[in-house]
Amino acid sequence: MQAVVSAIGSVFGSIMGLCYSLVQNYGLAIILFTILSKVVLLPVSLWTHRNGLKVVKMQPEINRLKVEYYGDKDTIAEKQAELYKRVKYNPLASLLPLAIQIIILMGVIEVIYHPLTYLLHMDTECVNAYLSAAKDLFGVDPSSNPAQLRLLGLIMQGNGATLASAVPDVWKASLSTLESFDLHFLGVNLTWIASEMSLVYLLIPVAAGASSLILALAQNRLNPLQREQNTGTQWGTLAFSVGLSLYLGYFVPAGVALYWVAGNLLAIVLQIVLNHLIDPRKVVDYKALEESRKELDELQNLGKDQDPKEAKILRKREKEDYKRFFSVVNKHLVFYSESNGFYKYFKGYIEYILKNTTLTIHYVTSDPKDQIFEMEKTQPQIRAYYIGENKLITLMMKMDADVVCMTMPDLQNFHIKRSYIRDDIEYIFIQHGVGSNNMGMRRGCTDHFDTVFCCGPHQKAEEEQISELYQLKKRELVEVGYPLIDQMREAYQEEEHNPGNPPRILIAPSWQKDNIVDSCLESLLDELKKTDYQIIVRPHPQEVRLKKQYMDMLKTKYEADGIEIQTDFSSNNPLLTADILITDWSGISWEYAFTTLKPILFINTPMKVMNPEYQKIQEVPLNIQLRDKLGKNLNTDEIEKAGETIDYLLKHKDEYKIQIDKLAHTYLYNMGHAAETGGAYIVSTIIKKIEEKGGTER
Repeated sequence: MQAVVSAIGSVFGSIMGLCYSLVQNYGLAIILFTILSKVVLLPVSLWTHRNGLKVVKMQPEINRLKVEYYGDKDTIAEKQAELYKRVKYNPLASLLPLAIQIIILMGVIEVIYHPLTYLLHMDTECVNAYLSAAKDLFGVDPSSNPAQLRLLGLIMQGNGATLASAVPDVWKASLSTLESFDLHFLGVNLTWIASEMSLVYLLIPVAAGASSLILALAQNRLNPLQREQNTGTQWGTLAFSVGLSLYLGYFVPAGVALYWVAGNLLAIVLQIVLNHLIDPRKVVDYKALEESRKELDELQNLGKDQDPKEAKILRKREKEDYKRFFSVVNKHLVFYSESNGFYKYFKGYIEYILKNTTLTIHYVTSDPKDQIFEMEKTQPQIRAYYIGENKLITLMMKMDADVVCMTMPDLQNFHIKRSYIRDDIEYIFIQHGVGSNNMGMRRGCTDHFDTVFCCGPHQKAEEEQISELYQLKKRELVEVGYPLIDQMREAYQEEEHNPGNPPRILIAPSWQKDNIVDSCLESLLDELKKTDYQIIVRPHPQEVRLKKQYMDMLKTKYEADGIEIQTDFSSNNPLLTADILITDWSGISWEYAFTTLKPILFINTPMKVMNPEYQKIQEVPLNIQLRDKLGKNLNTDEIEKAGETIDYLLKHKDEYKIQIDKLAHTYLYNMGHAAETGGAYIVSTIIKKIEEKGGTER
C-alpha cells in the first residue's frame, strides 16, 4: 500500500513542485495545485454532472414505479434495474468521483508530509542524515509521518546550524536549501497540526469545517442531484462532510487543511460552470418530477398520522404475539393473511374445518384490525396473531407447522422463505382470483409451493405446462374451485334483484398502468352521458388516493349530468346491483359475471402482464379466452360505440345469463362445493402427517 501512496505522491509532488517553482510560496503552490487538479479533472467532473442529471431525469419514472408497485420492494427493485439497463446507467459509476477524490487527498497528504522528498527533491540519504541528527539532538522520530515537517520546524526556529553540524560534510551545503523553504502562508505555518498546538490553532479545523458547510449548503441549491435528495439525506451529507473536515483540520498539517478549504470553495465555482455547460433545466422535466414526487409523497404519508402511543402499543402487541405463536409446539395448521381483505379467500375452508374437526387454526395476519381477532373471541379453535411485514420474515423462517396456507405468491423467490426449521411443511397456495396466474403474476410465483389449489381446468393446465417447461419438482394440483364465487352466488340468489330503472352502469377500472381512468374515462363518460342510463364510476382505491384532485374535478364536471363518481368506499358497493359492468382487465369481472350472470363491456386498454414469458406455454390465459364470451369489448378508439354496445348487452341479457352460467360451471371446479373440497384436502393432509408422526392435534 505504501508503494502505491509513494507513487501517487511522486506524481503529485512533481506537479506541486512545479507550482512552487512558479509562485515561490508554499501556500500559493497548494492553491495553484488545487486549481490545476480541478481543470485537469474537468472531463471527469463533466461526466459526473451528466451522470447525476441522468439520475434526476429518471426520477419521475422511478417515483411512479414506487407508486405503481407500492409496498412490493422486490418488484420495484426489479423494475428499477430494468430502467437502469435501458438508460445504460450503472449506480456503481457514482463511486468513481469519490475514488478519485480519495486518491488525490492521499497524494496531497503524502506530499505535504514529505516536502523534502517531493517538493525539494532532496537525496534520500541527505534527508535521512538530517532526520537522524534531529533524532539525536531533539528526539524527533524519523519513522513518523510528520518527521520532515518537524525537521523544517526546527530549522525555522534557528536550529539549522546545530543540525548541520551533526550530518556528514557532503550534506551540510543542503542546509541553505532547507532554510530558504518558507512554509508560511498568511502568517500561518503550514506544518502546524492543531491537535499538537495551543487552543488558538483550533481556527485551522474550524476553517476547514466552515468551508465544507458552505460547500454543502451551496450544493444543496446548485447540484441537480443533491438538490433532489430529501432533507434528511442532505443534512446527513452535510454533517459527514463537516465532521470529516474538522477531523482533517485537527489531526493533519495546516497545509492539508488549506488544500481542503481551497478545494471546497473551488468546487462551488466548478458547479456553477458545469450548470452553465449543461443546464439541468434543459435536461430534466422538473414538472414531471414534481408531479411524481407529489404522488409518491401522498401515498407514503398515508397512515403517517398514527398516534406514536398506538404505534408503541402495536410493537408491544406484535412482540407478544410472536412469542405466543412460538410457545405452541406441534402446530398443525397455519393461515397467513396479508390484510383483513384476504379473509374472504380463506373463509370457506376455515368454516369447513371448524365445523368438521377440532383442529386449532393458527391465523397470522399483518393487519392489526383484521376481523379474525373478533372471531377469535367467540371461536376457541382460532388463535390469531398480529405480525407485521418485517417480523413476518423471521416468523416464516422459523415456521414449525405441518401445513401453511397463504394467498401470498412468490414463496422463496424474495423475502418470504420456506422454513429453515422444518423441510416437511406442506405449503398450500390459495387462489385469490379466477384468472391466469401465468400472465397476471410474476414468473415462478407458485414454483416453491407443495400444493396449488386450482380454481378451474385453465389454472391446472397452466401449472402442468409450467412444471414441464421449467422442470419443476412435483406439486399437488388440487381441483378445488373458487369458494368466494360460491359464497357470492349463494348470497346473491337469496336476495331479490330487480333491473335498474333506468339501468345501472358501473365503471370499475383496474389498478394498472394505462387503465380506463388513465386512457379514456372522460371520453367514455362524455359518450355515456348522452344516454338515459344511471352511470356510476367506482375507481380503484389507489386511484382515488393518488389522484384526489382529478377525481374532484370529475365530480364537478359530471355532476350536472347525473354521473356519480364514488370516492367514499364506506358506501355500499354497487357491483352486484349493476346491470352492466364496464371494466378493463380487472379481476372483479369474474366475481361480477359468475355471480350475477350479467354481461360485461370490456375496454381493451393495455393488458396487465406481470410475466413477460407467459406465452411460452400453450394455455391461453382465461382473461383472454373469455373476454368475448362474457360480453363485448371495445378498443379505446371505439368509445363512441359504448352506448350502442350497452344497448345490445341489455337486450340480450337473458341469452348471456344462460351462457355465463354455463361458462362458470365449465371453468370452475366443484361449483357450490369448492370450500368443502379444499377444506377436506387440508384436513386429510394434516391427519396423514399426524399419523406419520404419531402426534396429537394442536
